[in-house]
Amino acid sequence: MTVERPDDPVRLLKRLIACPSVTPEEAGALDVLDEALSAIGFAVTRLRFEGDGSYPVDNLFAIRGAGGRRLLFAGHTDVVPPGDHALWTSDPFEPREADGTLYGRGAADMKSGIAAFVAAAAAVPADAGTVMLAITNDEEADAINGTDKLMVWAEAQQHRFDFAIVGEPSSSALLGDSIKIGRRGSLSGTITVTGTQGHVAYPERANNPLPVLARIVTALDTKIDDGTEHFPATNLEVTSIDVGNAVSNVIPSAGTIRFNVRYNDLWTPETLADWVRGRIATVDAAGASVAFAVAGKPSRSFLSPLSGDVDTLTDAIAEVAGHRPALSTGGGTSDARFIAQYGPVVECGLVGPSMHKADEHIAISDLTGLTEIYRSFMVRFFGATA
Repeated sequence: MTVERPDDPVRLLKRLIACPSVTPEEAGALDVLDEALSAIGFAVTRLRFEGDGSYPVDNLFAIRGAGGRRLLFAGHTDVVPPGDHALWTSDPFEPREADGTLYGRGAADMKSGIAAFVAAAAAVPADAGTVMLAITNDEEADAINGTDKLMVWAEAQQHRFDFAIVGEPSSSALLGDSIKIGRRGSLSGTITVTGTQGHVAYPERANNPLPVLARIVTALDTKIDDGTEHFPATNLEVTSIDVGNAVSNVIPSAGTIRFNVRYNDLWTPETLADWVRGRIATVDAAGASVAFAVAGKPSRSFLSPLSGDVDTLTDAIAEVAGHRPALSTGGGTSDARFIAQYGPVVECGLVGPSMHKADEHIAISDLTGLTEIYRSFMVRFFGATA
């Protein structure tokens, strides 16, 4: 089926929402984009990555132009599961328009950003400069066979960029009130304390790991830093203390602490792991053994340089939205962390409070506004004629 009018972001977004692309199933979403981008002169490459302990993922890379400045747009077509359909007013994968609002899973996070950028690119002269899109269907879950590997492939193909935009929902309350110039890193860990199981009536024959667990939690509950110019203070949150003990007359043999740290640009995963080890070392283990391990793959913090291109983007937002955005590093992680290894990147997208919720939605006026922000930015970025 042909996608009509790729310069219409509402139509394109509806087509994308209709694809139930819950990670990692792209469910036709990349086909929709392939058709829309090919129609406006992009050369499209489809890439499937797999391995490294994760599921196979379909990705898309598109490029138009061969000279001038080089702009990369990145995003994801995958969405989180809709959850209980009974909590939705209508089918989450049947786009519903009502009172200037468009409902559907992925409307905010972040098929809207992709639809807006494609529509904006359709309105910019094809010879203005080089435009690239890196689209994955693996951002909401493992993020192993998606943007990370897509950027490695793009670098090998010499698809380098001067500036990148990730279309994640970056606005807080009003379109364009915030863009993200960086993100905190994320490190998760587990600490296991192993003692000796025994009967509570004979504590001398056991070694209870719980007091050690408690002392470690207290040791971790301390100020890590004061923050930096663009980042808040690093914070560590203990998320679980588990001994797996369902009875009250047995001293457990072991217990586990799970935690997550969101950290600023003072730290790397390596130095932060060393800090955790140092805090553990301050605790008297009382004969128990203590083991610490980093869980999963940490996300590194990044901060993009405050360049003229960031100024150009804020100028475009001011022109369209009537206000300049705050430059933020708040929130969780995104695929921008992979792109930041290759060049400057910011996140600029819609208002996001409804993302991942039942009846996820956006204001249609925000979608058309974001399209105009992207178009205005590209005209300024490339020095093209409006």
